Formats: sequence, structure tokens, C-alpha cells
Amino acid sequence: MKELHIHPDDNVAILLEGSRAGHKVAVRPIFKGEPVLKYGYPIGVATQDIAAGEWVHTHNLRTRLSGEMEYRYEPGEPGKPVKPDRHDKPNTPVADSFLGYRRADGSVGIRNEIWIIPTVACVNSLCLRLATSFQSTLAVRVLSHPYGCSQLAQDAERTGEVLAALARHPNAGGVLVVGLGCENNTLDSMRERLAGFRGHPIAFLCAQEAGDEIADGLRLLSGLADAATLSVREPIPVSELIVGLKCGGSDGLSGLSANPVIGEVSDRIARQGGTTVLTEIPELFGAEPLLLNRCLDVDVFNRAAALLNEFKRYYLNHNLPVYENPSPGNKEGGISTLEEKSLGCVHKSGHAAVVDVLDYAQRVHKRGVNILWGPGNDPVACTALAASGCHLLLFSTGRGTPYGTVVPTVKISSNTSLAKRKSGWIDFDAGGVATGEESLSDAAGRLYAQVLRIANGSETRNERNDATEIAIFKDGVTL
Repeated sequence: MKELHIHPDDNVAILLEGSRAGHKVAVRPIFKGEPVLKYGYPIGVATQDIAAGEWVHTHNLRTRLSGEMEYRYEPGEPGKPVKPDRHDKPNTPVADSFLGYRRADGSVGIRNEIWIIPTVACVNSLCLRLATSFQSTLAVRVLSHPYGCSQLAQDAERTGEVLAALARHPNAGGVLVVGLGCENNTLDSMRERLAGFRGHPIAFLCAQEAGDEIADGLRLLSGLADAATLSVREPIPVSELIVGLKCGGSDGLSGLSANPVIGEVSDRIARQGGTTVLTEIPELFGAEPLLLNRCLDVDVFNRAAALLNEFKRYYLNHNLPVYENPSPGNKEGGISTLEEKSLGCVHKSGHAAVVDVLDYAQRVHKRGVNILWGPGNDPVACTALAASGCHLLLFSTGRGTPYGTVVPTVKISSNTSLAKRKSGWIDFDAGGVATGEESLSDAAGRLYAQVLRIANGSETRNERNDATEIAIFKDGVTL
């Protein structure tokens, strides 16, 4: 059976064919208590003696993760790609610009849509009625969510921050904020958060105060659409593109194909002065040095290290282990421990320097690779990336998922079988990189070209399927 030995120090290889593609087998005897190595790093320890050729998974391998760590800043040379290229064909040159929308405040969007944002869940159905009743050549998206009332302290603040951040997103050419009238996340508080914003027009509707909320809402939407249609695409340099990096439904091949391909694209964007954003902080546990030692300076390192330990405390404060990951689907796909998942996950960020660390819903303000506060949960993490200003997301998957958020969400499959089976979900097949049928650089060139086409207006599968949802992080009491 075909298998891949990733790193010369590894004591496991990865199966590339059959029902256990993505799973691990021992390449030599591994003794109980000995570290199991993949990518050249420990992914856990053997819980029993393992013979050469034996399957290595959750039944004989356990995590080494526990609680918080004291990290050391040891910057060095950028790492090498996970898997060396097996082909030397040159990349086809692609343009270093795209056609986007320059907003009044100087920001750039790659879409020109009308967004309807409820301040509270109570008006979700009203917002949906407005969207379905409004006739426009522009896409109209409703950012439904279950919050906006009966929340306290930080949860209430986060809801308001995320919704305001999304209202300012330059992919929208106009935004209608709809409130009920008696919620905690009031229209007045949203007006305050959005005071001074001049990127695109924003209108407000209070349902309890309107005589006919549907008629009033349609009139406001018509005015927003009239203003938005005046916007036209113009050439924008890649240096102004902001791309979110995400994985979900990962398998044992994600860290060998889809994630390294995304990482190569991240590096290309960074070299042209553009920006990429990495989140899913708990899915960095066990792979921290690969990211922390790329921090631009000690200040960025200290903030990144603090963020990692803050998320560990979040688990511990809820009396949960920090390694409560991977998911059942990850395990079925061959991932055994959080360290293994994280070591594959981190390759999405490439090798460029980490320039900044962002709080939840904080807007990107430094070009380069950014680390964003956020959990691993797909809807919450994707929404956080959109709120930070990402124009589109590169989302790798080995198991498959139809999920997409309110910005274009590009699905990159780790294996060709998934791409063929779920062609209605998958935008790009990176499976050939794992099997050696395509070089990493060639696949990255193809994906980079596709990113520019999407920035120019080409639809992603999630857009065609109208899979454009948001989710907001919640940690506290619901009244």
C-alpha cells in the first residue's frame, strides 16, 4: 500500500490509499512511553509497544498536552515546506492585482452586496422577510444570529462589537441595521459604535417604532441599493487584500496537502505586502514554536504567547482538559491527538513573519501574517475572521463541510476523493500534493490564481449555495 514518510526523524508514515488513507503506521518498532513523531515533531506518546507496520492511532497513542506553558522566543530561519516538491515545473505568472471596490473611506471590498444585520434574534424573521421581498440586482444577505438580548458583561459587549465590525465590512456596499426596540443591544448603541464611519451608507430601522416595518425597510433598502450601484470595480494591488486562514473537518492528509498549499499562498500574499489572518488558537496547542518563533519581535511574541495561555486558562477554568480535541470526524480521518492536528493546522500560515496579534473582532491594521483571538469552532472562527476585515477565507477540509460565512469561503480539499464526491462544496482540490501527482508550488500557483479570480467576482461554492452564516462567541450567563 502506498505511504508517505514525511520527515526522516518520523517513526510513522502516512497511508495514502484505501479506507485508512490519512492514518499512520509505524515504520519501526515504537516502545511504550516513546514519543511518536510526525512532521519531525512529537504528536504524543505510545501507550503500548507498537510493532513496525502496525496501525498507530487513538488506541495506542495519547497526547502529551496538559496546562499552560512558559514559552521562549527563539527566532531563527523560516522553516521548510512540510513536503518537498516532486516536480520542478515553473509556476505560471499571475497578476498581482485584482478588480475591487474602493470605498469612500479608502478601504477595499471584493463584493458589493447589501447586508441586513439584526441587532437581536427577535427580528431575524423580519430581516429574512425584507431580504426575500426586496428586488435588486445586488446580492442581499441577512446576518442572522441568536443574541442581542439577555446577555451580560463581556458576552453583550462581544455581540455589539462583532455586529458593528461586520456592518463596517467593505464587502458590503450598504447595510441596514434592524432593531426590535426593547433589546439590550440597542439601535442607539449600534449608532454609537458606527459613529464616524464613512465607508458605505448604513441605515437603521426600529421595528417597534415603524408604522409598517416591511414598507419602511424596503424603502431604506432601495436607497442603500441605489447608492451601492454607483460603485464600480477598479484595479487594486494585492497588497490591500486580506485573506483569512481556516481549516475544518480536517483529516490526516490536511497537514500534507491543503494546509501547506494555503501556506504557500499566504507567503505569496505576504511577499506582495498583503495580509493573512490565522485564528483557531486552541488548534495551535502542541505546535506553538512553529508559529511563535516567527514573531516579528519580542512584543509580538509576548502577546501571542499570552493569547495561547489565555485560551488554555479558558479550558481549565471550565474544568476541561486543554487537549479536548480532535473531533470524531478528525479521528476517523486519521488524526489521533491535538498535537497532530495543530502541527498540520499551523502550516496554513506559511513561513512569513507574524506581525501582529488581534483581539476578537479587532480590525487588521498591520500588513503581513496576523494571529486573531478565536476558538476552533468553524462558524465562530469564520465570523471572527470576517469581522477582522478578511475579504475572503481559505478553508481547508479533509472530511468536507458546506459551511460558509458572509465573506467568500474557499473550500480546499486535502484529498481528491472528497473533491469528486462533494463537488458542490469544494472549490479547489489539493489532493495531488499528498500523492505526489502535483508539486506544492504548482498547486499554490493554481490556488493563488483562483484567489484573484474570486477577488475579481468569481463566486465560491458557499456563495452559490447561499451558505453565508455568522456565529458569535458566547461564554457567560443567558438571562
